[in-house]
Amino acid sequence: MPFDLDNLTAKPPCYLDLRGQVALITGGGSGIGRAIARRLAAEGMKIAICGRRADRLAETAKLIESDGGEVLAAPADVSDPDQLRSFVDRALDPFGQVDALVHNAMFMSFPRFGNHTLEQWDEAFATGARAAYLLCDRIAPGMLERGRGGIVFMSSVLGSRPNRTGLAYVAVKGALEAMTRQLAMSFADRGVRVNAVAPGLILSRREPTPSTLSNELVPLCRAGTPAEMAAVVAFLLSHQSSYITGQVIHADGGTSVQLVPPGFRL
Repeated sequence: MPFDLDNLTAKPPCYLDLRGQVALITGGGSGIGRAIARRLAAEGMKIAICGRRADRLAETAKLIESDGGEVLAAPADVSDPDQLRSFVDRALDPFGQVDALVHNAMFMSFPRFGNHTLEQWDEAFATGARAAYLLCDRIAPGMLERGRGGIVFMSSVLGSRPNRTGLAYVAVKGALEAMTRQLAMSFADRGVRVNAVAPGLILSRREPTPSTLSNELVPLCRAGTPAEMAAVVAFLLSHQSSYITGQVIHADGGTSVQLVPPGFRL
C-alpha cells in the first residue's frame, strides 16, 4: 500500500472493557473491515477475520500481530453457508466464544436497473443479508446464554437514501437495517445489543485520495476514512454505548441530512 489507509486518522484505544474479549469480523482483508480489525485488536480484543482473498487477510493479520495483537485469519466466502459455518467453528475452537460480531462483508455491484443478473442479485443477498442471519444463528445463542454481547452490521448511507444504480446493494443494506431493529428487539431483554453503522463516502484503495466532489456531496467537505468507521464500531461494542440498541448510526459527514448541494435552492 502507498500509505496506511485504514490507519489514517485513527483514534487511540480507549475502551478498557473490551480487553480480552473476542471479535469476529467478516470482510476483514481490506478497507473498513481491516480498520475495524486493527482498532479492536488495539483495544485488546482477540480477533477472528475472514474474507475471500487469502493474501489480503495475511496482510491484515501481519499488521495486527506486529502491534502485539492476537488474530486468526481464515479465507472464507460468507455467501457459502458451509464455508461460513466452518469459519465460525475455526474461531470458536481456539477462542471458545465470540463476544462481538461485526458483519462487514458485501458483494459490490452497481449496474443500472435492467442490467442486473439474477446471479448478482442472489450473490448480494447471500453475502449481505443471508450471511448476517447465519452468523447470528450460530453466534447469538452463546451471547444470549452469557447475557452479554454486541453485534454490528455495516450498512451504508444508501440503506436509507436511494441511489440511481445498484438496486441489489441498496436493497441488501435496507434489509440489514431492518434486521438490526428486529434483532435488537429480540435480544434486548437478554443483554445483547444490535446496531448498524452506515458509512457515507469513504476513502479506499481504489480511491485513496479525496474526490473533488467531496465538497459538494459531503457537508464536512471531505471523504471519511476506514479508521473513523472503526472508531464508531468500537464505541458501539463498548460499555460506553450501553443504552444504545436497534440504531443505525450514520457516519457520513452529514451526507444523509443534506437535501441539495451548496449553491442550490429548491
